Amino acid sequence: MMSSNKKIAMLALLAGLAVIALAYAAINSIINRDTGNEYLPPPRSVGDAYDLIVVGGDPEGVAAAVSGARNGLDVLLVDTRPELGGLMTRGWLNSIDMNYGPGGEILNKGIFQEFYDLVEGDSFDVQTAVRAFNRLVNAEEKLTVLLNADSVIPVVKDVKNEPPGGRVVTGIRLVYGGVTREIIARNVIDATQDGDMAALAGVPFSLGQEDIGRQSSLMAATLVFRLENVSWLDWWKIRFYLTFTDARKSTGANRHSAWGFYDQTALYKPSTDRLFLRGLNIGRQNDGSLLINALLIYGVDPLDPGSREEAREIAVKELPAIVEFLNKKVSGLSKAGLGGVAPELYVRESRHIYGEYRLTLDDVLENRDFDDRIAFGSYPVDMQPTDPGIPGIIIGAPQQYAVPFRCLVPQQVDGLLVVGRTASFDSLAHGSARTVPVGMAAGQAAGAAAALVAEHHLTFRELAANRQLIAELQRRLEEQGVELEPFHIDNELAGHEAYAGLKFIRGLGLASGGYNNDYRLDQDIAEQRYINILYQVIKQSVLDISELPSLYPEGNIFNLHDAGYMLVKFLGLDLSKQASLDYLAEKGIFTGQEDYWRDYMDPEKPLSHGAAYLLMKEFVEMLQDKRR
Repeated sequence: MMSSNKKIAMLALLAGLAVIALAYAAINSIINRDTGNEYLPPPRSVGDAYDLIVVGGDPEGVAAAVSGARNGLDVLLVDTRPELGGLMTRGWLNSIDMNYGPGGEILNKGIFQEFYDLVEGDSFDVQTAVRAFNRLVNAEEKLTVLLNADSVIPVVKDVKNEPPGGRVVTGIRLVYGGVTREIIARNVIDATQDGDMAALAGVPFSLGQEDIGRQSSLMAATLVFRLENVSWLDWWKIRFYLTFTDARKSTGANRHSAWGFYDQTALYKPSTDRLFLRGLNIGRQNDGSLLINALLIYGVDPLDPGSREEAREIAVKELPAIVEFLNKKVSGLSKAGLGGVAPELYVRESRHIYGEYRLTLDDVLENRDFDDRIAFGSYPVDMQPTDPGIPGIIIGAPQQYAVPFRCLVPQQVDGLLVVGRTASFDSLAHGSARTVPVGMAAGQAAGAAAALVAEHHLTFRELAANRQLIAELQRRLEEQGVELEPFHIDNELAGHEAYAGLKFIRGLGLASGGYNNDYRLDQDIAEQRYINILYQVIKQSVLDISELPSLYPEGNIFNLHDAGYMLVKFLGLDLSKQASLDYLAEKGIFTGQEDYWRDYMDPEKPLSHGAAYLLMKEFVEMLQDKRR
């Protein structure tokens, strides 16, 4: 039976439906459909020299440029695209992955909060976002915006000794309207989606998930598409279904967005294994149309324009079949028609630069603070699928962690900061830190830092090493609306005897704690799951094992003897189960935690997830020591 709370909610929903239906014609007549063009940045001539040049008009770049101007710098913001907003306005990603603190507060205030207050909320109309970004830059007299550039590359000077590697970015080479010119800058901020300026300047980076042993592996891209002919009644059908009919906790809807329909989309069979239709993330626009973020595209090389275009063509070709499927399977979309596709792909992952510090997965999930904090994150470590064989997972969910300023300072190159998803984050940490609120907070810090180093005639690297000036940077950011209070959150898993094993497996992206950080450390592990994880651990650990043995589940109680026998198989040894365990003991696998392993020596004791993870960690370290 329906609970009293759900009855009340249903009645309220139906009452709202009636009111909205009656008022729809009036509301529709006053909806703001303008494109935001009247809010375009005012034309200003582009000079030959600036205090700061920001390359990239994504939200992070807007925040960096506005911050630099507010801190007294003459700033040029340049992009090759025709409007500001990048991922949000060109990729139609119209929902914000918010970062809330333990008390439910928005963690990143400042310029991000200003933007957030100018749009409809965490799901917004794309044209509202265009106007919001334009309004932010228009308010700054010291900020010049140049859009539609043909190309932008850094001007790099080789120097001796400093920094390590000996390169300094001194400006940009701009091609605009077919004319090439060089523009000098004291400093440059790379806010491009793929870290293009950093890469061209010689900053070291990893690509995709190669840092965890997954070569040529990147999270899938998405082509967001628009559905039209969706009435207010249709929208309320969607909300009603997700609120009262769908039993999943991970589904829901509000005035501007809806998320769910996982059971329905699981039935869709794409025409190619390059595509996958996941659950629908739906954003309602002011004109009544819906933006759908759901179509994953595998095998996209984000650094190759040809690969991006091919991916786009594959997705566009599939869309008529997808829309027909949605018409039949999804409540509220029976009459919907395809209304267009985003101008750009939503690319989740490409380069990850190496900076003075590289944020790790443990930093994120252990809720670490840093003395040089300039932003905070709390979004779950959401790893989207990389191919049909590796599904997406939620590795874990932090309560709050800090992003150090050092993550913006690239190795080997001075005169440059990097903000956005290509900043110095490990690929798994990036699964959380890639969100727009974190990026805009980092952008604001970068703009303020550019003013500080100009005043003190320092490099960004020298600033990062100066605790007194870092404190001054934080003080200035707090004066400008940012909150950077230190914090401490205990790591609840740290005392578990198998935690070191969990960290190892989790660090390879092979353990999922979900939104509740439940890694089932004390629950029995299924034999086939152990085998699957073990194979992947060996592959990703880049161990010199020429041939992987064939392992099969036996169907009995899966215990330490079985697991040890499988490990020894990788060494090419043909030993009994007891002899295998004895061999591993001789190699020191169980040394130091004898009390923990004692119970597992009993053949009647099933192996737990925690014990399995710890065993794999010790085995890999044994092999690595052997090869040194």
